[in-house]
Amino acid sequence: MAPRKTATVSGRKTTAKTAGKEFTGKNTPDFGQDEELHAYREMLLIRRFEEKAGQLYGMGFIGGFCHLYIGQEAVVVGMQMSQKEGDQVITAYRDHGHMLAAGMSARGVMAELTGRQGGLSKGKGGSMHMFSKEKHFYGGHGIVGAQVSLGTGLAFANKYRGNDNVSVAYFGDGAANQGQVYESFNMAALWKLPIVYIVENNHYAMGTSTARATAQSNYSLRGSGFGIPGMQVDGMDVRAVKAAADEALEHCRSGKGPIILEMLTYRYRGHSMSDPAKYRSKDEVQKMRAEHDPIEQVKARLLEKGWATEDELKAIDKDVRDIVADSAEFAQNDPEPDVSELYTDILL
Repeated sequence: MAPRKTATVSGRKTTAKTAGKEFTGKNTPDFGQDEELHAYREMLLIRRFEEKAGQLYGMGFIGGFCHLYIGQEAVVVGMQMSQKEGDQVITAYRDHGHMLAAGMSARGVMAELTGRQGGLSKGKGGSMHMFSKEKHFYGGHGIVGAQVSLGTGLAFANKYRGNDNVSVAYFGDGAANQGQVYESFNMAALWKLPIVYIVENNHYAMGTSTARATAQSNYSLRGSGFGIPGMQVDGMDVRAVKAAADEALEHCRSGKGPIILEMLTYRYRGHSMSDPAKYRSKDEVQKMRAEHDPIEQVKARLLEKGWATEDELKAIDKDVRDIVADSAEFAQNDPEPDVSELYTDILL
């Protein structure tokens, strides 16, 4: 068994069983200029897109459930920086950021949010159910924990076909208590399936703190009964995420089976747009924004190292805002799906 080690992540001391290194942001490799600029732009696109989605929801253009990814951008961007063409991604309903990071168009994502025919699921899936075979993105899923079993199936397909692709399955700290998650762990460990299980631990399962809802809040240990190694990662530092992703993906590609990455992250908004988030203080949220914001960390490094000026970063922000504004305009004016679409994509 790997030794227990103590890591300090986002101000928390935690005990973690690791597969190798600890990724706290203090002992991870620095990015080069191109990596920092790429991470900054990708995370900023997700942030601005989600802010606009929140506005459109308030205006009534987006209906139903809508879960924003604001604050958690470093997790998916860091993972995508390590993945290769052919690796599959599957996640839960907080999925807009995952789709953008996977290279899906802002227009297509926003049009799906507004239920228009140009959406990535033809306007029939909405916020929680988007899909792109081209981008190897197998959906946001509204059933809590369902994507973990589906992601395990993707990993089984990879092993069966003999390729070296890895399935990356994201789920939250609340979903980590679902029974099907452990059935999936057992199968993946038994057959040494190439899958990275990512627990996006944002500290609150809907409106309940993890401390009140789980007997083992160190989610990196959740696979220990199956022999699955796990690592805790500072999910607010894109460098730490990228370093952990490099090791985890290599672990899977080398035939060692599944691995768990617990990303210690934080969402700034409520669980969904209908959640006022009164179960936590404004001071708690502001402290995380001030001390651990993933985008501001990259911005500070770019300026400190002289890799970008304030004007250059403002230009990136303007470009991103233009992309988001264009997506919103498209999504508000694109036609709704034809009635005939009710009878397509139906599996019997």
